Amino acid sequence: MRVLVMSDIHANYTALMAVLADAGAVDETWCLGDLVGYGPDPNAVVEEIRDIPNLTCMLGNHDVAVIGKMPLETFNGDARRSLTYHEKVISASNVDFLRSLPSNAKVCGEATLAHGSPRDPLWEYILNTLSARLNFEHFETPWCFVGHSHIQCKFTLNLNTDRVSLDQVKPDVTIALQPKSILNPGSVGQPRDRDPRAAYAIYDTEARTWTPRRAEYDIAEVQERIRAVGLPEKHAARLAEGW
Repeated sequence: MRVLVMSDIHANYTALMAVLADAGAVDETWCLGDLVGYGPDPNAVVEEIRDIPNLTCMLGNHDVAVIGKMPLETFNGDARRSLTYHEKVISASNVDFLRSLPSNAKVCGEATLAHGSPRDPLWEYILNTLSARLNFEHFETPWCFVGHSHIQCKFTLNLNTDRVSLDQVKPDVTIALQPKSILNPGSVGQPRDRDPRAAYAIYDTEARTWTPRRAEYDIAEVQERIRAVGLPEKHAARLAEGW
């Protein structure tokens, strides 16, 4: 089974459509959360995600805030400004969809899915080998797929040496999965690994492989629309360089 794995779309409809086109035909789509926040297109993104067949979608921390289950004061000033705008414009049906999504980790076959981490699905960032090590005991499947950090990466626990490594991943280079691993497909709508292209991954359940991918999209057009609706300049500027 060919699975599209993506995360952190952050109301960037143009990037989302580029990823869907680049991925091509898939059997299932797994979205790891944060459909909203930062970008100019909360309704268009949620509506597009809702229409995807064979979808498994998780709730992200920005999604939780927009549906009123987390105080906006939890977020920094720029993120809070975007969420306040999204609260005002998002449709009732899209809010209902977000409210239907699971906030806890979910097992799909050999993979555990979480937005942040299996230990703290909404908030914890897995950014280094220490935070990865603390999470390996919190899932029983061979691998775990997470988002939240906006960084395309892979952590592996060597069961023989009990060492955790942060392994380099490159776009279009397929990885043969080995237990135990934590993998991040990166961010569709706001990458932070110095590659501005929209990030995602293809997971092959039978071959047990993971292929990180990147998709070009019209960044300038999204920047213009961020500015047009009065969202923070930082959210527009960072798209061009992926920081």
